[in-house]
Amino acid sequence: MKFQHSAAGITAGQLGGFFVDWPNPPSPETHLKLLSNSSHVILAIDEDTNQVVGFITAISDGVLSAYIPLLEVLPEYKNKGIGKELVKLMLDDLKHLYMIDLCCDEDLVPYYEKFGMHQATGMIYRNYDRQSGN
Repeated sequence: MKFQHSAAGITAGQLGGFFVDWPNPPSPETHLKLLSNSSHVILAIDEDTNQVVGFITAISDGVLSAYIPLLEVLPEYKNKGIGKELVKLMLDDLKHLYMIDLCCDEDLVPYYEKFGMHQATGMIYRNYDRQSGN
C-alpha cells in the first residue's frame, strides 16, 4: 500500500466503488474533481492493482482551521488499518492549525476519539438532491 498526498496522476478509472450506500453517489469523474479541488488530500493506493482503495480530504483556510469532510475505504479493504493511517497522515499535515473539525455519525465517535478528537455539538444542512455533485 502506498499513500499519496495529491490527486496528481489519478484518473477517474482508479476511483470505482466508493460512496457505498449513498442514494445518489458522485460519479468517479466528480469524485476526481472533489479530490483535485480539496485543500488537502491523501490517497491509499493498492500497488498491485494501482487502484485507489481509500481517501481522506480536508478543506482549510491555511491559517487557523480545517474541516475533514470525507474519509472512505473500499469495503474489501476495511479493517486493515488504511483508514487509521489516512487519518493520522491528515492530522499530521494539518498539525500547524488551531482547529481541525469533522462531523460523523454517533457510532464513529469512539473511532475518532482514538486520535485525540473530542465530541462536540454541531449543525449541518444537506441538499440531498445535490449529493451526486452534478
